[in-house]
Amino acid sequence: MNNSPFNSERFFKSACLFEAALILVAIVLGWMSNINPFVDLHYSEIAILYGILGTIPLFLLFLLLEQLSSESVVTIRRFLMETLGPALHRHHWADLFVLAAIASISEEILFRGVIQPWMESSWGIIAGLIGSNILFGMVHAITPLYFILATVVGIYLGLALDIGGDRNLLTPILIHGLYDFLAFMALMRSYRASLAAQNQLNDH
Repeated sequence: MNNSPFNSERFFKSACLFEAALILVAIVLGWMSNINPFVDLHYSEIAILYGILGTIPLFLLFLLLEQLSSESVVTIRRFLMETLGPALHRHHWADLFVLAAIASISEEILFRGVIQPWMESSWGIIAGLIGSNILFGMVHAITPLYFILATVVGIYLGLALDIGGDRNLLTPILIHGLYDFLAFMALMRSYRASLAAQNQLNDH
């Protein structure tokens, strides 16, 4: 794992810039579709509570998948360890928090702030919810199983958008961001543990 082709600092900066650029994509698509990407983003204490509580089921799913040994799950775990592990483990938790925040804000503004309402206005609420999150799954599709998981998570975030009857982007942004941060931290710890184990083997 030490022989990673990735430059940690360059990868981190590129990831932040790429995710931030999605906000520009959202603005352009919003202009084309006459949708304000930020119209449903507003402060609400109940939205914050829903966001925090809504993170729990997703992270429990993550922990469950960590325990499974099926080939498709192991493939995903190995891919994440080999690609993100070398890039993340050199950074402070605050850096991972910033990356998670940028990713959640930009992706939610694009997919739940523009694409979902755009498709809802053309196809109806259910079809818009499913269609926009199939697209969300496709852009995260590193494996067939990961596509399915990302689509399901996207639908979950799309439903969270309207939880409580008041459409608010803040809820899925918080769920997405907190989940990503916890997943990054777990991945970083697993990678560091694997490095320590490898170093111990090398010492012997």
